[in-house]
Amino acid sequence: MTTAEATTPDSASHTVPLIARLPKRRDFLRIAAAKRRWAAPGLVLQTAPIPDGAEMRAGTIRVGFTATRKIGNAVVRNRARRRLRAAVREIIPARARPDLDYVLIARATTGARNYAALRDDLVTALDRCDALVRDKGNQA
Repeated sequence: MTTAEATTPDSASHTVPLIARLPKRRDFLRIAAAKRRWAAPGLVLQTAPIPDGAEMRAGTIRVGFTATRKIGNAVVRNRARRRLRAAVREIIPARARPDLDYVLIARATTGARNYAALRDDLVTALDRCDALVRDKGNQA
C-alpha cells in the first residue's frame, strides 16, 4: 500500500501552515488600525504584520472572522462566517503570507454569493493587500 506522503515528491519540504483563530479583541483592533484592507463584493479583508512577541506555534497563520448585525440575523451571520471559514481553509494555507495576521469581515452578500466567486474575492483581496505568496519563478 502506498501513502500520499510517500508518493508526493519532496513532501518533506512542503509544510502546510495551520490556521489559528485570533482570540482577542485587541488583535482585531490592531489589524483594523493598520489600515491595510480591501473590500470585495463578498468580503472585506484586513491585514497587519504579526507583532513581536506574539504567542503562536511555528507554521501557524492567524485569522479572525467577524459579521456585524447589519448583514442580518444570527442565522445569516453564522452562514456568512461558515462560508468565510471554508474559503480560508482552501486558500490561506497555500497562498497567504505567514508573516501577517488576517481579519475577514462578512458583507451582506457573503451568504448568498456563489462560492467560487467568494474564493476569487479572497484571492483578489489577498493580492490587493500584498499578502499573496509570490512564486520565485514568476517574479519579473
